[in-house]
Amino acid sequence: MTQRISYQEANKGLMDGLMKTEFYLKKSTLDPKLRELMNYRVSQINSCGYCLDMHHKEATNMGETELRLHSLAAWREVPYYSEAERAVLAFAEVLTNANSQHVSDEVFNNLAAHFSKAEIADLTLAVAQINTWNRINKAFGTIPGKYQVGQH
Repeated sequence: MTQRISYQEANKGLMDGLMKTEFYLKKSTLDPKLRELMNYRVSQINSCGYCLDMHHKEATNMGETELRLHSLAAWREVPYYSEAERAVLAFAEVLTNANSQHVSDEVFNNLAAHFSKAEIADLTLAVAQINTWNRINKAFGTIPGKYQVGQH
């Protein structure tokens, strides 16, 4: 693989805006471990190698297990995700696949059983943000494997 565009070659304003959103999300009330789980699942769907490397390392650093990460693609079929996690994963999948799915009342109501409207708003932004990072890294050809925990 050859990287097409480095972050340093992008306009400064592009990264400034994205990082401002990241800082906002880090200050939100969303559980960071849950957010990493969601980031990992969305990155699986989008086949973003760089983000899979990053979020795997961040999640395991936060105490996430290899079993749960390796089973995430089959989260509906395994017993070790909470109902709140399942609601987040379903919501994230629907938003990630917005071209072919819509947010049904069932998906939203399952999420609302565990999260406030403000938290759902932050979660919506978090899903949009990881989808944006996935697309940027795929377009830039960012090479996975060298990410270190806390790097970004």
